[in-house]
Amino acid sequence: MTGSGEHVGRARERLTALLVEASTGALGAAGAHVAGVYLRSGTPGLLRLATLVGLPGRLFKPWWRLHVDRPFPVADAYRLGVRVVLPSATEMVRRYPQFAAGLPFQFGSVYTPVPGAEPSFGVLTVLLPGTADTVDELPDLDRLCRLAEGLGAGLRELVAEEGDAAVAWEGEPVCVRPPAPRPGPARVGRFTWDPVTSAVHADDRLHALLGRAPEDFPGTGVELAVAVTPDDADDVLTALHETAAGKPPHAPLRVRAADGAPLLLELWPPPGAADPSLVSGIVVDPGPATDGAADLLPEGVFCLDRSGVVRYVNPAVVRLAGRPRSELLGRPLWEAMPWLGGPSYDDHWRGALLAHGPVHFQVRRGDSAEADFLALSVHPGTDLVTCTVVPANRMDPPVHLPAAAQPGAAAAPGRPGGPGGPSMTPLYRPIALAIALTDAVTARQVSAVVMQELLPAFGGRRLAIYLLQDRHLYLAWENGFPPGFLAPFDGVGLDAHIPGVETLTTGRPLFFESMRRLADTYPGLALDADVGARAFLPLIASGRPVGTCILGFEAERGFSTEERTVLMALAGLIAHAMEKARRYDSEAALARGLQQALLPRRLSAHPRVETAGRYLPGTQGMDVGGDWYDVVGAGDGLALVIGDVQGHGVQAAATMGQLRSAVRAFALSDRPPDEVLSGTNRLLIDLDPGQFASCCYLRLDPATGRARIARAGHPPPLLLAPDGRTRVLEIPGGVVLGVDPLARYPVTELKLVPDAILALYTDGLVERPGTDIDDGIAALAAALAEASAAPGRRGSRTLTGVADRLTAMARHATDRPDDVALLLATRRPGPAGRG
Repeated sequence: MTGSGEHVGRARERLTALLVEASTGALGAAGAHVAGVYLRSGTPGLLRLATLVGLPGRLFKPWWRLHVDRPFPVADAYRLGVRVVLPSATEMVRRYPQFAAGLPFQFGSVYTPVPGAEPSFGVLTVLLPGTADTVDELPDLDRLCRLAEGLGAGLRELVAEEGDAAVAWEGEPVCVRPPAPRPGPARVGRFTWDPVTSAVHADDRLHALLGRAPEDFPGTGVELAVAVTPDDADDVLTALHETAAGKPPHAPLRVRAADGAPLLLELWPPPGAADPSLVSGIVVDPGPATDGAADLLPEGVFCLDRSGVVRYVNPAVVRLAGRPRSELLGRPLWEAMPWLGGPSYDDHWRGALLAHGPVHFQVRRGDSAEADFLALSVHPGTDLVTCTVVPANRMDPPVHLPAAAQPGAAAAPGRPGGPGGPSMTPLYRPIALAIALTDAVTARQVSAVVMQELLPAFGGRRLAIYLLQDRHLYLAWENGFPPGFLAPFDGVGLDAHIPGVETLTTGRPLFFESMRRLADTYPGLALDADVGARAFLPLIASGRPVGTCILGFEAERGFSTEERTVLMALAGLIAHAMEKARRYDSEAALARGLQQALLPRRLSAHPRVETAGRYLPGTQGMDVGGDWYDVVGAGDGLALVIGDVQGHGVQAAATMGQLRSAVRAFALSDRPPDEVLSGTNRLLIDLDPGQFASCCYLRLDPATGRARIARAGHPPPLLLAPDGRTRVLEIPGGVVLGVDPLARYPVTELKLVPDAILALYTDGLVERPGTDIDDGIAALAAALAEASAAPGRRGSRTLTGVADRLTAMARHATDRPDDVALLLATRRPGPAGRG
């Protein structure tokens, strides 16, 4: 046991205790059922969920990691240092449509930055029962601020003693069952245990929780186990040793104090490699336990705490599960009864735990044709979640509540969701459109996705998307409208009295259940049909107007409250996608122009040397990058250079231009290859663009064929001999440019004989996801040999033809993730065939 390891463990348990106290305190302050803290991590720009109280961790796993630049309220609170309050689902949809798409349930939320660092340590988060859309019933925000400030003060003290790394969270969150309602935060005691010396370091609160005086608690592992729970000492000792071996319990251990009061024991090893055997732990007082009052009921009844651990099962559930009660209690639900878990059911559980309304659904136990179908009802409470389960054939006709449904909302007769037709919401979730929009990068691609995904799901037949530019709306996409009908509205100003303009200027959607209602509201407006319904949705991204989306339906129809909420969420997703596409289009045009201006229009020539270069932009995302090549006259010879700047877009192209100019300047002064790379490296570090680059530089004497090569983190060149054999030039190299100002770049000499072909290339030509780059280099070597052996190799062969053949496959690829550069060079025979 090292002192540093013990130090790390104590810092970790202090940090965890601070986070648990703040999270559980936030539950009482806000009247919430879920709370947690996001902390910054060791990865720049990445927040990690450190504690979660009131929700099973696995149900919240997609949100364990959040980048600070995402359009989510947690990121805004952290980055801007401001409190974000979302009292209802409607407000969340309006301000953060992407966040609402992933959690489309009826809940409010508050996000309070934890002060003490720039911009902050993290964010204290609470999720609340949703309020009515017209009422802002806010929690005690001052208490939440005081809790966040208290947490910040504790973290500042920890940083002062242990350094910044002590409050950087790595790994999974600590998930804790919320305490029973009581004034003030939960009672938490903490300790560390050394499995080598059996030494225990505990605080006074742990002694109080256990009902033991410090002198009654000598501190060995056995005495710790007996002090916590005499009846289960073996289980506690086993858990301590397994945690020391890196296998902490999958759920909090249920233990009892000296007076029989129930407690929860959390164990974990410290992060890092300082001393992985040291065990840290906390003991939490969760409040009253569950009794067995439902043992005599014929239907199955079981209870979970809000961390997802099974706390009670009656005999009927034991029979349905086919496992003894001892294998069910104390385990996470998804381990005790795995047929109740999985993506198809997770949204139902999230809906119950976040929206706090009852949820009913059917589950299938087993995969065989004879598998049982069970009807499950989930009734969440402040402390426990009560579930009833019966065979499906004994259940009354089920009430199908989609996870995104608003409890208590009912559609009017004749409207979707009522007797007149099925609700469209269960058939379509905003997350589906969000996923589909991920790969759309241009305005036309976004519009095509909306047409393909949105219209079929909602039964619509007509779609129009207008984008705002210079206070006018211009038609970007249309489908289903009569030919030429929308032309008069193209370029309309924002002062026009038409629904497509007013929905954008007011920020409110407009729904018309019939064309007659539309005509009555806007007299004199030209209509494209006599029968149908229309929805006009404002496209607003982060408060900025983007455009208008028009949905057309062939028949008259109503729009329930739920459907309007979903459509607004979709409009927000479309707006953000269009905004991204607009930025992409403008930046791509700028980057393409910049790169075309920076790439060489012609290569320096020499009577004895033939060269050929090719460049192909990537096809995914921003389609230009920092690859470049050049041939420069250097003294009485030539300098050949190829390089690759990290990243894509305008910045990469601009850095590439600076490096190309620097290399040309060094080459024109006929500096040795190592000095060229060293000078360029220092220049890139001085410019400090936040990027690095690989490069390969070759100085060739055309008369003798003597070549000197240096490379900086770049793939090795290929050399094709006149006899058709190809080899990789495994020359030594230095680190990439822009990292180490003292880096050295060794020079290797070789001779380029006449008719041999030297190939310099960037990794975009040889690297493919899921494959080793060495395999790609070997494949390029084989392709070089094959291309040079094609008809016409002798005499009429051209180097440009070889370059075209080497890049043919990359040129026709539709999923080229990186740009490609290639430079070929060969020497012509001298007089009378002399080299």
